[in-house]
Amino acid sequence: MGMDLSGPVATAAPTLLGATLRHRGVAVRITEVEAYDGPNDPASHAYRGPTARNLVMFGPPGHLYLYFTYGMHWAANVVCGADGHASGALLRAGEVVEGIELARSRRGGASDRDLARGPGRLCQALQLSGEQRGTYLFGGGDVTLEPAEMTVAAVGSGPRVGVSVEADRPWRYWITDDRYVSDYRRSPRA
Repeated sequence: MGMDLSGPVATAAPTLLGATLRHRGVAVRITEVEAYDGPNDPASHAYRGPTARNLVMFGPPGHLYLYFTYGMHWAANVVCGADGHASGALLRAGEVVEGIELARSRRGGASDRDLARGPGRLCQALQLSGEQRGTYLFGGGDVTLEPAEMTVAAVGSGPRVGVSVEADRPWRYWITDDRYVSDYRRSPRA
């Protein structure tokens, strides 16, 4: 595996910052992630155990877990932690660093800053969907994840976004002062 994602999700998730996710002609540098700890986290899709939808989260780290949210957007997570534990890091935001014209066409007029700023936008820019669920990101396939070329200078952490339980867990991580981090909005349900 190209990165060590086998540790606890709160430790593994920030290591994704600065990494580059590639798919179908577009590359996105990850600027923001959010950690979810399966059976120990009521906000996690894996909290109540394995289902057909979340089964990939229970497998070994380094796989892609994708799910459809709000009936309109795909969201991507990188499976972290020990095999069988079910934890993952939601890819919240990034900067398109290659294939910007292609990303623009997929995102229909969004500003360059907003091409991959938000989980649904990131998946749309990369053209990720349920078809890629379960993909091993370090196997040289269609979707790949490359470790950051340089250590991220400063990492911020704070409450998670869009969850109604455990929102205040400081498991949202971002590259401090990066303009491609999403705007924080507390869930109205929290």
